[in-house]
Amino acid sequence: MKFTSLYYSRILNNKIFTHDFQVMGRLEDLGVTGDIQNPKVVAAVLKTQDGIKYINWKHFQITKKKGQYHLSCSQSEEVDITQLLFLKRKILDQQIIDINGRKVVRVNDIRLVVVPGGTFVVAVDIGVEGLMRRMGLAKLISRVGIKLPSKLILWNDVEALVTSSDNVVLSKTYDKLATMHPSDLADIIEDIDTQTGMMLFNKMDNARSADVLEEMEDDAQIKVIENLSTEKAADILEEMPSDEAADILDGLEESKAEELLSNMEKETSDEIRDLMQYEDKDIGSIMNPEFIAFSSETTVDEVIKYLKVEKPEEGLMNYIYVTNAKGKFAGNVTLRDLVFADGKELLKSLMHKDVVFMYDDDEKEQLIEVASKYNLLSIPIVNHEMQLEGNVIIHDILDEILRK
Repeated sequence: MKFTSLYYSRILNNKIFTHDFQVMGRLEDLGVTGDIQNPKVVAAVLKTQDGIKYINWKHFQITKKKGQYHLSCSQSEEVDITQLLFLKRKILDQQIIDINGRKVVRVNDIRLVVVPGGTFVVAVDIGVEGLMRRMGLAKLISRVGIKLPSKLILWNDVEALVTSSDNVVLSKTYDKLATMHPSDLADIIEDIDTQTGMMLFNKMDNARSADVLEEMEDDAQIKVIENLSTEKAADILEEMPSDEAADILDGLEESKAEELLSNMEKETSDEIRDLMQYEDKDIGSIMNPEFIAFSSETTVDEVIKYLKVEKPEEGLMNYIYVTNAKGKFAGNVTLRDLVFADGKELLKSLMHKDVVFMYDDDEKEQLIEVASKYNLLSIPIVNHEMQLEGNVIIHDILDEILRK
């Protein structure tokens, strides 16, 4: 099968000729389908003496003469453009997401392939060579022996950032982004402009949005929350760990924070309000109020049954806390303890009593020292009546280190 591969810049703005060598106009853009993996060129945007015209691409032919591409059109049939993506307008010089590279890049050129079945977009060029080619300098630089870096990204590894207002339907738009780790997606949203970032953010469900928001820098978190509707922002914050949500709300104007808290479920908002009462230096300001605790009279079988039904997050299962008859913190057990114990055994005979804990009003600075000294995965946090208030897991401790 014969095919021709060429760069979009080599035909853009070229003259379009009729079969009898009359000039019809200049190529302003190409419109491609947005509903398949390799977009097919459907329309040519021509700038003519009578204005802009959208001509069916099937009537065009590309030939090469003396190193230059020659475009001819046999019939000026106009075509419907309502579902098309325009390459110059929406892809060329625009930001795209390199899925494999997990970063935002700029498109300097577009690679096309012409086969018997039509003309297709196969890759984008994000290298310096593509930029020089656009400027007409690539050949000159090549003649003087300078090698330019070139980088092509296959279209299947690209996610174009196209707003819904453009009435464009891209193939499985945003599905590729759903496979990315929240931290990678957070970096991408931070790197692109606010409008496009919010467009991507609004495409995600609340749980996914919460995961991504949690990975963003503090100032970026604030920007996102301020650009969301109150209802959407409140829903996302409810999906986040209470300590993370409290940190974000602490960075907002008091009136905005109160507005968001008022739109949350009462139980969640009360939990977050309690955390926001702590001074920034206090451990309580970063502790997670969620933990797993049982009475010392609970059997091993009862605990295991609870874990199987509730399936708590991994970080909450580092240690199972134990309370005495008065509801005060008495010790902990590990999953290993539970696995090897008899199912009828009570936690009070199994628990470790000499457990390191910290008070909710201790200073955060002490966390790093304590966790490092005792090699702890998480630290129980109590008030001065020895009642459990929460715990701080290693993830939160690392966050504190990285922020310094």
